[in-house]
Amino acid sequence: MGRVKVNLTLDADVAETARALGLNMSRLAEAAIADAAKLERNRLWRTENKSAIEAYAEEVTKEGLPLAGYRSF
Repeated sequence: MGRVKVNLTLDADVAETARALGLNMSRLAEAAIADAAKLERNRLWRTENKSAIEAYAEEVTKEGLPLAGYRSF
């Protein structure tokens, strides 16, 4: 996928410090946004699948792990 230009507003001190340190603000912002998006997708997935996750956890609590009899450790 290609790159797009966006405008960001940053605290002046943060931007000045990043420039002084030679940091690539675009790459840093991209990585931080990607991480935030991943966390939010995971949070939404857990919310949407909460009942199934809880049902499986209850089943494992009552009956144990499905393949536990085949474990060698």
